[in-house]
Amino acid sequence: MTMDYLQLNEMKFFAYHGVNEQERIVGNTYLVNLKLSLDMSKACQSDQLEDTLNYAKVYKQVAAVMHIPCNLIEHLAEKICRQLRHTFPEIQGIEVKVKKCHPPIVGIMESAEVILER
Repeated sequence: MTMDYLQLNEMKFFAYHGVNEQERIVGNTYLVNLKLSLDMSKACQSDQLEDTLNYAKVYKQVAAVMHIPCNLIEHLAEKICRQLRHTFPEIQGIEVKVKKCHPPIVGIMESAEVILER
C-alpha cells in the first residue's frame, strides 16, 4: 500500500514556552514542521478541497496549541500531535518537529529541535 504525505514547513510562531521565568516573559521564535500521512487518492482524482486535508485548518490547530505556554518543547510537540489526531481522524501518521530558535543558554546555538513520530 502506498502512503501519501502532506508536509507543512517552517510554520513560524512567537510564543512563551520554557522552564525559565525569563523565557515566559520575553518569548521566543519557534518553527514547526509537519509530515502528515493520509490517503489523498480521492483528492488526486476529484481536485476538490473537501476531499483532502485542508492545511489552513491544520495551521489554525497548530497555532492554537502554540499559544498555550509549556515548559518543554517535547511536551509542546506531543500536544500538537494529539490535537491534530483528535481534530483530523483521517491522519494515519504524524511527524512533528518543533524548533526553538536561539535558546537561552550560555553559548551560541542556532536552535534546539524535537522530532516526534506518532
